[in-house]
Amino acid sequence: MNEPNAVKQQYGEIASILVDSGFLTPEKLKYAARIQEKLSAPKPIIEVLKELKYITEEQIKTSIRKNRLNMRIGSLFVELGYIKEENLQAAFDIQKESKTKKKIGEILIEQNYISDKKLTEVLSLQLGFDYIEPEFMEIDLHLFSKAPSKWFETYHFIPIQKEENGILIAFSDPLDPKDIEGAKEVFGENIIPAIALKESIVNTIQKIQKGAKTRRSIEMDADSIIGLTNTIIMSAVEEGASDIHIEPMIDRLRIRFRKDGVLIHYKDHSPEIAQAITSRLKIMCKADIAERRRHQGGRIFFDHGGEQLDLRVSFYATIHGEKIVMRLLNRQGQLLELHKIGMYPRMLERFREEALNRPSGVVIITGPTGSGKTSTVYSCISYLNSPQVSIITAEEPVEYIIDGIAQCSINPKINLTFEETLRHIVRQDPDIIVIGEIRDNYSADVAVHAALTGHKVLTTFHTEDSIGGLVRLLSMDIEAFLISSTVVCVVAQRLLRKICPNCEQQHRPSPKELQRLGYVAKDILGGNFKKGRGCAICRHTGYLGRIGVFELLILDEIVRNSILERKTSHEIRATSIESSNLITLFEDGIVKAASGVTTIDEVLRTLPCLQKPRSLSTLRRLVGV
Repeated sequence: MNEPNAVKQQYGEIASILVDSGFLTPEKLKYAARIQEKLSAPKPIIEVLKELKYITEEQIKTSIRKNRLNMRIGSLFVELGYIKEENLQAAFDIQKESKTKKKIGEILIEQNYISDKKLTEVLSLQLGFDYIEPEFMEIDLHLFSKAPSKWFETYHFIPIQKEENGILIAFSDPLDPKDIEGAKEVFGENIIPAIALKESIVNTIQKIQKGAKTRRSIEMDADSIIGLTNTIIMSAVEEGASDIHIEPMIDRLRIRFRKDGVLIHYKDHSPEIAQAITSRLKIMCKADIAERRRHQGGRIFFDHGGEQLDLRVSFYATIHGEKIVMRLLNRQGQLLELHKIGMYPRMLERFREEALNRPSGVVIITGPTGSGKTSTVYSCISYLNSPQVSIITAEEPVEYIIDGIAQCSINPKINLTFEETLRHIVRQDPDIIVIGEIRDNYSADVAVHAALTGHKVLTTFHTEDSIGGLVRLLSMDIEAFLISSTVVCVVAQRLLRKICPNCEQQHRPSPKELQRLGYVAKDILGGNFKKGRGCAICRHTGYLGRIGVFELLILDEIVRNSILERKTSHEIRATSIESSNLITLFEDGIVKAASGVTTIDEVLRTLPCLQKPRSLSTLRRLVGV
């Protein structure tokens, strides 16, 4: 007996083709068989091989499709480990006793041994056809419209898309000659059969036919879509939202606004209008209307009440359509003065005197997306702006327009890139350079070398805390001595929701809250903790507006030496707390919660706690309240 036949007889046909395909070695197969023998409960060899991670599901499918096994569907289920041998035998017994000639697959489904979907997937392997789910695919509506509506009541197929070798069509039974002939009659001889659940095909056909009626009514009244789109944007502005999320779901189009850092539900619409709204927004931001399979981005300038809003738009391709997120930027909005950003007096004084008023050096504002970094940078620019200094920026995009400074909005479409802009920026004789974000080694290098040549540089970073900003710079191939000699300050920040003043009430922290803060009762003596009950003004959330929480790291000599010695972030943090009175983000949040500005819940939800906080009395003394 030759080797392949011996493997087939001993371990089964699938194991044999896995060895033949090179996905599995005979040694691993024999080892798996020894493991199988020792199991207390019997298990198919394929299941054992998968658990040992010798093979993957994809390798199994590839091998079966490639070799087009002559196995019966029931045996295939057993070898794959989807059913037991006794289940298959029971199905055969039912088939013999049945007066109607049912297929074995139908009986397995009726007896709940397998699902309809699993049967279809295994049939696709056995027959060598791709298994697809039409509900989650982009259907070519032009192809769909070629077939008369009544055909879909008779035949069980749906055209998917045009491919190089023909038209991909999903059949519930790709071996049914009636369906194959029907498809060829409409779409020609060059069809590529695939297999799909009958229910999935029917649902998709109904959805498209229902959508066609809605699209016709939408096309008759294009103004309604324009009006609806404008209403969504205007409502977001009136609600004070920072972002608009337009999300296609299987049964609805969901619209949410991000307000005070949290997503709130706005409205649901019929899913059939999703494409019309998407097309309208693409027209507004000059994106490619025809392209639905790739992610895109753009910008919209929208007039509202005499003010021009700048909206950054992102289109993200999902299985249900394109998800759209719009970030609202009011370029003529009111800038916060530096003393109103939320820093406590002593911290603010240090920030001004030991960082912003320095003649040169790099000032880094760091935090995740949506933490208020850009607003803080603009407040710093506004504080530094005067007729005696030259301020120049490289931003993507310009979010606020400030009189008296040179602002550049990056536009990669015309090759106005960050790299190109930074190459020219130092030739403009600036006193202060604002780099929107340090995003790579090149921009970090430009910032450091600009500071070395006597410029003041303001920029932002995406890190969790101030120490993380230093560590990130060190990881960007910039020498430690350059960082220690140019970076004067790193400010980490977050935004916390403020308690609604209309429904605020006193709150006594529970033992569990104290434990999560790392405190006992005596550590918070003198605290004035509050919570919002929830009212109509705050939409029953208990919160209204946001306030900044800050961690100010001033690089003194001791901290600089720690950087030069390349100490760990934990060591640099401990040194900073001891030598430069660093107040951590978590500690600043505790002081604000104890002052009745925000809640303990917000502090715990938003801020990283990297070490045990100091007592409230100590923190209040350090921040100057």
